[in-house]
Amino acid sequence: MSRVVADISMSLDGYVAAPGVDLERGLGVGGEAIHAWVLEEPRSSVDEAVLARSFETTGAVVMGRRLFDIVDGPHGWTDDVGYGHDQDQSAAPPCYVVTHEPPGQVRLASRFRFVTGGVADAVDRARVSAGNNDVVVMGGANVIDQSLAAGLVDELRIHLSPVVLGGGTRLFDLVGRTTLVQREVTESPRATHLVYDVVGTDTE
Repeated sequence: MSRVVADISMSLDGYVAAPGVDLERGLGVGGEAIHAWVLEEPRSSVDEAVLARSFETTGAVVMGRRLFDIVDGPHGWTDDVGYGHDQDQSAAPPCYVVTHEPPGQVRLASRFRFVTGGVADAVDRARVSAGNNDVVVMGGANVIDQSLAAGLVDELRIHLSPVVLGGGTRLFDLVGRTTLVQREVTESPRATHLVYDVVGTDTE
């Protein structure tokens, strides 16, 4: 069975987006710094390998509606840019969007499926598509928090960027005490890539 992996970039002070997130600025004002390990060129060989390996092992993606609205918006994903940023989008995995109501129009319709039954239902459907590959919960923070709190996540990957934002969208606000086992630490000039096994979560 596939693993469920929560995978997200984060600032040193725990934010996954800067203040001022909207359709024009999907990462907030100055939030691109959190994703410098992906966005800035030239990309280091370490960061390139982390990005490529994650893309190759992902069989399906789960995301929240707010993130979908950004990536399917006018400044979001394109034919050449999507999950995995500039990886080969012809091989990109399907994305399952957790939403209360599917949108009336979808710009990149072939990439998305909409799930109204909650995050657990989205993960279950993504598993069917993923086969033996990973189901990656890519964000936003609320959907990752819901997945962790519900005990759905097997592995947590944090790409820790050397920037302090001082505000924005925090990770782990909905998550209680969680036991992790550190499994891998990979350093590059723009990020420390951390991999944890999720042993258990206590939401009480």
